Amino acid sequence: MASNRRTKKKTNKTKIIFCAVIEILVLLALVIMIGWNKGVKDWMLNFNRPVVKELDISGINSPYAVLMQAKGGKIIAETKGEERMYPASLTKMMTAIVAIEELSSLYKEITLSADMFPALYAQDATQAGFQPDETVRASDLLYGVLLPSGAECCIALAEDIAGSEEAFVELMNKKAAKLGMENTHFCDTTGLHDPEHYSTALDMAVLLKYCLRNDDFREMIESARHSTAPTNIHPDGITYYSTMFKSLTDPAVTGGRILGGKTGFTNDAGLCLASFAEIEGREYILVTAGAPGTTGNALHIEDAVTVYNRLGAAAQALENRGQS
Repeated sequence: MASNRRTKKKTNKTKIIFCAVIEILVLLALVIMIGWNKGVKDWMLNFNRPVVKELDISGINSPYAVLMQAKGGKIIAETKGEERMYPASLTKMMTAIVAIEELSSLYKEITLSADMFPALYAQDATQAGFQPDETVRASDLLYGVLLPSGAECCIALAEDIAGSEEAFVELMNKKAAKLGMENTHFCDTTGLHDPEHYSTALDMAVLLKYCLRNDDFREMIESARHSTAPTNIHPDGITYYSTMFKSLTDPAVTGGRILGGKTGFTNDAGLCLASFAEIEGREYILVTAGAPGTTGNALHIEDAVTVYNRLGAAAQALENRGQS
């Protein structure tokens, strides 16, 4: 009798566990179905929306420009998109993505060699604010590359990963070749002027399209500001800001918003900007270069706002036409 009671008790316990597992599986299935339905609905919504196939971008300040769909890479508009230009600090997008892919850990600590600084001071290179012999987390250096455009961050990463800036540049050029950037050649990690350091607006758009597939890169370039971890020289860390968002008072544009971007400037390159935005549910990439002026007048930012506003207006006009 006692044995029968134990067997019955064990059977009831098994049934309870079985029912509980079934309930959990049903709940999981419902959650998955709700998420899947939402994903399908979002996809159908975007699929049914009319697509802007071309856009007039005449009249902007930048002589070189390419507007591209982030997904698929279709060119919507271009001006001298395949002509050689100087990319200035747009170069640092390649520096960052190669470093992210080569680093064993983004939490690795890297010490900035004192030897790199005299040349950077002599060239008046933009820096994030780190000092000789400062030990900095790799992720903070990467934010320093993409937000304040810190040249010391580029070289510190290059020397740690490849042993020298020259060796790291070889990795950059190999990556460019792999991505089909046929009209691009890098001489350094920073974009400081060199006649043999060149690219095109199209190649830079191809590069940004690739970079945005990397979650770490995307998170960094979408940030307006970043505060670093404490270091041996800056116990409170450093806070620096995106050079693009500093000049972009309002990221909202017609039908969407500008999500992120990287600026560049040298006297020879002019004002450059590689940006991306979401317009009416789709992501687009815009690269402009050669705008006149200095970093004090944000004509490259003005161009981005102008083009994205035109794109948003065109997308809305198409949608309204389709609904009428």
